[in-house]
Amino acid sequence: MGTGTILLIIFVGLIFFGVSLYNRLVASRNGYKNAFAQIDVQLTRRHDLIPNLVETAKAYMAHEKDTLEAVIQARNSAVSGLNAAKADPTNPEAMKQLGQAEQGLSGALGRLFALSESYPDLKANENMMQLSEELTTTENKVSFARQAYNDAVMLYNNLREQFPSNFIANWFQFAPAELLELEDEAMKQVPKVEF
Repeated sequence: MGTGTILLIIFVGLIFFGVSLYNRLVASRNGYKNAFAQIDVQLTRRHDLIPNLVETAKAYMAHEKDTLEAVIQARNSAVSGLNAAKADPTNPEAMKQLGQAEQGLSGALGRLFALSESYPDLKANENMMQLSEELTTTENKVSFARQAYNDAVMLYNNLREQFPSNFIANWFQFAPAELLELEDEAMKQVPKVEF
């Protein structure tokens, strides 16, 4: 075998190796985007439950208008944060905004549930109990989806930064993915709703 043939084999091998690394990066990037889509599904479900919860509470808590409005305002902020993060999960500012908006929504919901303790008829309302249970279940699903997303982001970022795939990642401009971090420890815990 001549030198030219050996160099050609090495060159073809390097091409196949580069293509393989590129494909792994694409698969990993698609994995974290899919994981974020699961968060999107659960947060959208959470956001969709809240207006029903507020409507149910409104009938019993007419003079608690400020609390109910704060919940709706926090929900709308969380929806905006989710839409911004959905548009570009690699945007650190969008992910931070989403985390803060969800933290604010959890705080507003916590105040609503604490206030609802003062209304025995509301606590006993079947719709309120069902919505509270659905919200708690959804909170658990959000937590699991967030964990799966952060795991997928870690795998993608590790692959992006490891040698030699970092050359391919930089060459083809694979942007780093951002974790969905929740700053408040209370937000990291699943809220306990008791009626």
